[in-house]
Amino acid sequence: MLTVNVELGERGYPIVIGAGLLGDQGLAARIGQEVLRQGKIVIVTNDVVAPLYLEKAVAFFADRDCASIVLNDGEAHKTLAAVDTIYDFLLSNKYDRHTTLVALGGGVVGDITGFAAATYLRGIDFVQIPTTLLAQVDSSVGGKTGVNHRLGKNMIGAFYQPRCVIADTDVLSTLPAREIRAGLAEVTKYGLIRDASFFHWLGDHAAQLVSGDPVLMAEVIQTCCRIKAEVVAEDERESGVRALLNLGHTFGHAIETATGYGTWLHGETVAMGTVMAADLSARIGWIDPEDARLIRRILEQNFGMTVVPPADITIERYLDLMASDKKTEQGKLRFILLNAIGQGAIASDIEPGQLVATLEAADRLCE
Repeated sequence: MLTVNVELGERGYPIVIGAGLLGDQGLAARIGQEVLRQGKIVIVTNDVVAPLYLEKAVAFFADRDCASIVLNDGEAHKTLAAVDTIYDFLLSNKYDRHTTLVALGGGVVGDITGFAAATYLRGIDFVQIPTTLLAQVDSSVGGKTGVNHRLGKNMIGAFYQPRCVIADTDVLSTLPAREIRAGLAEVTKYGLIRDASFFHWLGDHAAQLVSGDPVLMAEVIQTCCRIKAEVVAEDERESGVRALLNLGHTFGHAIETATGYGTWLHGETVAMGTVMAADLSARIGWIDPEDARLIRRILEQNFGMTVVPPADITIERYLDLMASDKKTEQGKLRFILLNAIGQGAIASDIEPGQLVATLEAADRLCE
């Protein structure tokens, strides 16, 4: 069992990583005594995860009054309507401020549950039990919660930290290969923005990671959570360095919105967006073109990701969607780019012609 702490003073919390955590009653007792309030538990999950892990999660909280809500699976259901389903259950059953919501699922469930917790009775506690690699290394940590809007991804939400994160690596064994690869796109981001040696290590161990090697996965999750915990402790509300965690996301979110939520997994569009960001970084002279090619090669060949975005998204559509991105300030686009492998940077003065050149060459970036 490994523990990474997010240092936010009184709102700090542990990320517990290890195999078999959902069956660890010692851990359950410790969390119940040291982390949670003495109130009721409501587990929020979806119709894919529930048959696999809901019973285990209920058993984990066996000493509490525990109920559950099962939502529809998928990014297309990451909406205010899903949040309203949670509100309806909580209000009709008269759950009070001592209630703890537990998000049992991937990033969609975690974001929806966190937003419901942030807003129900003006804020109740919640716990993250992420069941995808992407959620374990990224979305369950840091307190970003919210839902999508038809005009933009994650445009409605709140910063609201969980009380703890329980990352049971055993649950990764039931993930489809596509979900593992999507998670590895977010994993790669951490190496690119903060740790060059980790990035190269990922490329060297790609085959084992794609196959879900449990020992290496635990190491990867710990490394990513450590990096994210450091960044969040420094900049909780993304006024500075935390923005670097959005490498590839400005392009990626535009692709997700343009193609319809759920067509591509979030991590898949992040892979596409990361290659686009690398290409733009090379065009403006921040990184060597060979480094941009290496980034594409690791994502595409080593991890087996699709890195070429859909051809039917027009440049005008990209620009319109990116203009609505949360990182836009006073009408000016901000991009997360690379000064070097292992060194992310914020750019807000990109020449329009350079951006358009990257968008025009989307099918042959970094070649």
